Amino acid sequence: MWCSRMALRRLQRIAVTPLNITGGLTSSAQREMSTLPRVYVTRQIPPEGLKILSESGQVQFELWDSDDAPVPRKELLQKVKGVDGLLCVLTEKIDAELLDAAGPNLKVLSTMSVGFDHLSLEELKKSVCVCVCVFSCRGIRVGYTPDVLTDSVAELTVALLLTTSRRLIEATHEAKTGGWGTWRTLWLCGHELANSTVGILGLGRIGVAIAERLAPFKVKKFIYTDVAPRPELASIINAEYVSLDELAKQSDFLAVCCALTPETKEICNKDLFSKMKNTSIFINTSRGGVVHQDDLYEALSTGQIAGAGLDVTVPEPLPTDHPLFTLKNCVILPHIASASYTTRNAMSALAANNLLLGLRGEPMIKELKL
Repeated sequence: MWCSRMALRRLQRIAVTPLNITGGLTSSAQREMSTLPRVYVTRQIPPEGLKILSESGQVQFELWDSDDAPVPRKELLQKVKGVDGLLCVLTEKIDAELLDAAGPNLKVLSTMSVGFDHLSLEELKKSVCVCVCVFSCRGIRVGYTPDVLTDSVAELTVALLLTTSRRLIEATHEAKTGGWGTWRTLWLCGHELANSTVGILGLGRIGVAIAERLAPFKVKKFIYTDVAPRPELASIINAEYVSLDELAKQSDFLAVCCALTPETKEICNKDLFSKMKNTSIFINTSRGGVVHQDDLYEALSTGQIAGAGLDVTVPEPLPTDHPLFTLKNCVILPHIASASYTTRNAMSALAANNLLLGLRGEPMIKELKL
């Protein structure tokens, strides 16, 4: 595991290191800015990434200079016309409409995210008609930013699990609003990790990192399910592979860490919740789409499960009048699992370096194989 941690630290250092990509060109040989590849950046990304793009001397870029709201779709479709590269975040839907609007010049897409459910992978790799009876492959390469956010997501997941299981939000509210009366024997009692079984749905680096952080709480057993057993990762945390049904039945705490795919869409539904203990805590820091939210509401409101902590929902932001907000046993965060200064800067830098390498036709640091 020491080797794995060293590899992660090395990746984080690489991600924030500007690439030496000027190729030793003399000033007289530098191309005019107007002839450089055009790039559109869909958000005001953290400064490390912007610094890398600005100082590279390899691209001319324009960005949606705001971090408060996504670029309007209509404007995005205009801005991507004719670009060579696109650096986006998970709020942008990269589909056929956008790719057609960008046109054949677009060769590199770099997303500042580990998830890629906002990308239409089939559209990115499909053949398109460029003129009558002539077809060509889009040939768009895709960079993404896994691994650099492992620590921050794992930390937030543990924080959310403890907040939910020990009812901290409820307790804070009671203290602020006068509910704190005399000491009571069972008031605001929650569920502890000691001697518990922790289940992980989707065992990857983040799942392992979560388990490593929970182990000192004297967890009795770790179990997991995935599309197939993952013995190398499981051995790090001494986790047992079980079926989805057994994961639901045995878990005192169930942490969802899987990617959103057609197979995992709404996999956490009435059937799963009905098999869980009424003392179980459900935690999701992956993607909102893996949960059937109406079924979760029913499970929480009827006492089928004890509590839920969510960092992700559908839609995002979740409307303030959504029924889940009415429940005391549901803690909802605004998708902040990777929100540390270190991680977000590493993500933006990795996304920028992926983009520049892709535009040069070189291997990206982290490339999604289509």
